[in-house]
Amino acid sequence: MSSTEPSTHEGFTAEERAAMKDRARELKAPARRTSRADKAAEAKRDVLAKIAEMQDSDRVMAERVHAVITTSAPTLAPKLWYGMPAYALDGKIVCFFQSAEKFKARYATLGFSDQAKLDDGTMWAAGFALTEVTAEAEARIGALVKQAVS
Repeated sequence: MSSTEPSTHEGFTAEERAAMKDRARELKAPARRTSRADKAAEAKRDVLAKIAEMQDSDRVMAERVHAVITTSAPTLAPKLWYGMPAYALDGKIVCFFQSAEKFKARYATLGFSDQAKLDDGTMWAAGFALTEVTAEAEARIGALVKQAVS
């Protein structure tokens, strides 16, 4: 029995499909690199290149977030994750920056994975909206990142 009603399922958005393709490329890339140091250097270059591609407001915020994260938690390794700048500890993503443009959102996001040690009772924030990275926001990001890897 077939229905003449149109399906309401639209599947993945173009942005979601692009992010999945980015992730597939990211998973293939390390196999082409040689030493661990080469892999880390290339991953850092990939992150900086991705940040440089962003629109002005997202790029400025991503540059500042990158600087705060790498200064506050030097043990975190920059790498791309679903086409977004991310920071990993022992190969596992701890936090990431999602530009507003990537998913046509109203604001950029600083997100934390379940690897981040941000636990605070039975409920805590794992994502933060960013419209501007002020000195106060930088201090809060630095504190969160330090806590996340402690």
